[in-house]
Amino acid sequence: MVNLSPNGYAVWVASDTKLALTPTAVALGKFDGVHRGHQRVIAPILQQANRENKEKENNTNYIYSTVVTFYPHPQEFFTGIPHALLTPVDEKVQQLRSLGIEQLVLLPFGKELSALTPEEFVEQILVQQLQCQQISVGEDFCFGKKRSGTAKHLQFIAAKYGIPVTIVPIQTHAGESVTSTEEARISTSLIRQHLANGNIELANQLLGHPYTLIGVVVQGQQIGRTINFPTANLQLAKEKFLPRQGVYAVRVFIEENQTDTIVGVMNIGDRPTVNGTHPTVEVHLLDWVGDLYGKNLTVQLVKFLRPEQKFSSLEDLKTQIQLDCIAAKEVLSGNTNES
Repeated sequence: MVNLSPNGYAVWVASDTKLALTPTAVALGKFDGVHRGHQRVIAPILQQANRENKEKENNTNYIYSTVVTFYPHPQEFFTGIPHALLTPVDEKVQQLRSLGIEQLVLLPFGKELSALTPEEFVEQILVQQLQCQQISVGEDFCFGKKRSGTAKHLQFIAAKYGIPVTIVPIQTHAGESVTSTEEARISTSLIRQHLANGNIELANQLLGHPYTLIGVVVQGQQIGRTINFPTANLQLAKEKFLPRQGVYAVRVFIEENQTDTIVGVMNIGDRPTVNGTHPTVEVHLLDWVGDLYGKNLTVQLVKFLRPEQKFSSLEDLKTQIQLDCIAAKEVLSGNTNES
């Protein structure tokens, strides 16, 4: 599978190592969110692949910069419970593409893979199937049967095959409430916690990019049209992690057009005012008119404005949406007193 960007740059996505382009320089991990810590793990293999490929003539034995991860998420396999992701596969590909990665390999995580010992994983997956030339992992990386292999263990095993392994230290952040190295650790779980609390600015800082929802516009109840605030109802990947229910100031791009930014207000919730029965994601675009049905929207979350609430009438809801639009414009134009 090839994922093409608007400018033609491609990321090869392989759901099986037999389909992978080889040889490879591999960043190994889960990479959910592709946050700042993940980006530090990815950097060494980009540098190494670029350096070695420049030194070769006629692209002989071209080395493909490759991220290797697991699908489904290991936690989902072991618990049997669907695991919501910050970056479903399509979004992960977009993030990796922006970094310059050429290939994403999704290792099918099941009984067979989880039963491999660390030694078997290195020999069968990394050496034989991916023809790995270099590996990069975070220092807290664990792999193999019962997570018995560590980053140091990987380094030792790979050395037998002449494969260098870069172990990247845990990345930390500064914050007023941070009192220990563990609390300061940039992690997917901490980002999920901030998103669940509506702390979008903090989540975006740890990600190193805006938290994004990508979906296709589908038919809704069209209640927004009756109060002069038409909304685009987004259908997201079923495994997408949703942040706190409520109203957000957002930036919107249509059909991956990353040059034309549209200011918007987004609501995530059950729509209690109109007796909604299930969560929806609806976006109102400010100062924009057009047909969005069937189009893909990329929505970048900038700030949580308020929790979802039930109003006594549609007129009261309309008044509040007007205030939300004003607040969103202030936030997105930088005209806000909040830090």
